[in-house]
Amino acid sequence: MKLLPCSAAKTTSPVTQNTVEDEMEMATVRHRPEALELLEAQSKFTKKELQILYRGFKNECPSGVVNEETFKEIYSQFFPQGDSTTYAHFLFNAFDTDHNGSVSFEDFVMGLSILLRGTVQEKLNWAFNLYDINKDGYITKEEMLDIMKAIYDMMGKCTYPVLKEDAPRQHVETFFQKMDKNKDGVVTIDEFIEIRNLYLLANVIIVLHRLLE
Repeated sequence: MKLLPCSAAKTTSPVTQNTVEDEMEMATVRHRPEALELLEAQSKFTKKELQILYRGFKNECPSGVVNEETFKEIYSQFFPQGDSTTYAHFLFNAFDTDHNGSVSFEDFVMGLSILLRGTVQEKLNWAFNLYDINKDGYITKEEMLDIMKAIYDMMGKCTYPVLKEDAPRQHVETFFQKMDKNKDGVVTIDEFIEIRNLYLLANVIIVLHRLLE
C-alpha cells in the first residue's frame, strides 16, 4: 500500500483509527455511508480486511483516487530495467472500470479481489478486459500485439535468452491460431474462456497422472 500514492498531497493520519471513523471516512470516497457494507458484499474481502486496506489506502491517498501518471510512476519502480509506461497504461485502464481517469479505493478493491480471490471465470474475464483495449468485446491481433510489445518493453533486458525482435508478433500468431476458432480475425470472450479452460483441464490431468504414477 505504501507504493500506491495518490494524485493529491499526503496528510498525516493517526496510527490508531477508530472503526467508526474509518467507515465514515471511507464513505466520503463516494459520499455513501453504506460503502463499506457494499464493498463487503461485492468483494471477496471481509469487513475487517476492508478496514485494514482502506486505512493503508487513506494514509497514502487522502483524496481517495490515483491518477494515471502517478500509477505509471509507481509501476516503473518495479521494472527499472525496461519501459513500463505503455503496459501501466493498459493496466490502469483495466482497474479504472468506470473510465473516469482515476482509480478509486472501490476500483482498487474490486480489481484486487478478482486477482487474489476470484474464480477462474472472473480472472479470465478480467484478463480479457485487459487485452480488449478499445472495450468493444473482441480482441484483435493489433490489440494483442500492442499488449505483447508493452510486456517486452517492460521486461527490457531481463529476459533470457534474449528474445528476437519479432518475438511479440510470433506469440500473437500462435495465440490466434489456438484461440480464434472460427478464423474471423478476432477472439471473443467465449473463445478466450474455452481455450483457457481446456488448458487448465489438461494441466489438471497431467498433475493427476503424475500423482498416480
